[in-house]
Amino acid sequence: MESATTIRDHLESYLKRERMSISLFSELSGINSGTLSNILNKNRPISMQQLDRITAAMQLDEGYYYELYIEECFVHSTPDWRRLGPFLHRCAELDKLNCIEEVIRLMMDNLSYIPLLFEVAEEFYGGGKFKAAVLLYETIAESEKMQHSERLALCQYRLFKLGLGKDRQKNLIIASRFEYYVDRLDERYQLDALNELINAFGALHRWMKVQELSEKLKVKAKVHYELNGRNKQEETKKPIIFYILYSDLAAGSALYHLKEYDRALDFVSRYADSSWVKQPDEEERIVMHQFQEWAEGNRYVYQLMAGRFEVLPDYVGYISNRENEVFPALCDIVTAANRYDMNIDFVLEKFKSHLSYQEQSNRIGKVSKQVTDDRYVRLMGGLASYYLRKDDFIKGLQYALNSMKFALEIHDGRGMLKSIGLFEQYRDYATDEAMQQYKNLISEVQKLNDEEVCFADSHV
Repeated sequence: MESATTIRDHLESYLKRERMSISLFSELSGINSGTLSNILNKNRPISMQQLDRITAAMQLDEGYYYELYIEECFVHSTPDWRRLGPFLHRCAELDKLNCIEEVIRLMMDNLSYIPLLFEVAEEFYGGGKFKAAVLLYETIAESEKMQHSERLALCQYRLFKLGLGKDRQKNLIIASRFEYYVDRLDERYQLDALNELINAFGALHRWMKVQELSEKLKVKAKVHYELNGRNKQEETKKPIIFYILYSDLAAGSALYHLKEYDRALDFVSRYADSSWVKQPDEEERIVMHQFQEWAEGNRYVYQLMAGRFEVLPDYVGYISNRENEVFPALCDIVTAANRYDMNIDFVLEKFKSHLSYQEQSNRIGKVSKQVTDDRYVRLMGGLASYYLRKDDFIKGLQYALNSMKFALEIHDGRGMLKSIGLFEQYRDYATDEAMQQYKNLISEVQKLNDEEVCFADSHV
């Protein structure tokens, strides 16, 4: 395709080359022959639907002429939203992100398009066209960065949700950037946004930040509950009581990780008690029951971490009847066993099917992937320490390699350093195969370090 030619030139050449009449092409494309004549004679512009039909009739790939369409309809003439809107939607369907980028760059000369672009971005978001949505949200956020609009805050919220992934370093940047905007959100989004921010910072072990955000979540949720009762806001995912109870659970979890077990147990009592809920409906009863279960389980955990291993059999009995609680429980049981040099072979044997990575959920909903990733790398590292302490070098070093590999995938520097330290400490007991795996992973770590230096330089 030559940029000097137009879509009409290509169509005209095709008809001549194929010795095809307008009438026949009309039948193939489903476009009225009079309309085709007017298009060829430059008496009418080409619509998106017509362009797609022409492309299909010429047996070309979908979107083949989109770059040329941009040149003709948006560069050399005033952009018309009646064409721009459908064009953006088709580009999103075909994943032609380069075309979307080019078009929205042209549109930024006219700020009146911002509200329309935002509507399209929300449609993309709701329809699962996330890559296309990100391009629009980024452009809108950049154009409104000096303003304090709710639209800017919502763009940042969407970018936060869509940006979180396996890379922990990038997750920290994304979460920290969004925190600045969370209070600017429309109230109907704030509770879920704070809940998701807490999960993001928790997965990054930023426990002081978790405490701060938990207090903010509790204040906002309680005010809403006192004013509106159980009524959910339009965009709130869960009953309001969830956010009140979750704020205490998150605060208690932060204290637990800060090794303040007595204070953590005080928070357990708070989210175990839901007697203040007024005439709970079925959905609220499900939430209340889930938090009561978590309270029971966390009491065991906090006692274990304080060295009271006599509660372990009861804790094992508790999780045996609760499939969704096994994986997080194993993470804590292994940590406690390593801290107090206890034998937990019977627990690991009983729940060995839960030692592989799998998405987690509970009766309330799906567990954040970032939280699951953090737990998994912690579990692999904990198992490495456990078996190496027992002189089971083959199993222990393999878990160290597994931990190192997964930590590398999620860019978890702490997890990588721990697994490297363990392997180095016991490398004299490693098999040739394990040593080769280790060398390969170390090579990947070096590549990652080089990439992160470049990434950091680009954000200076």
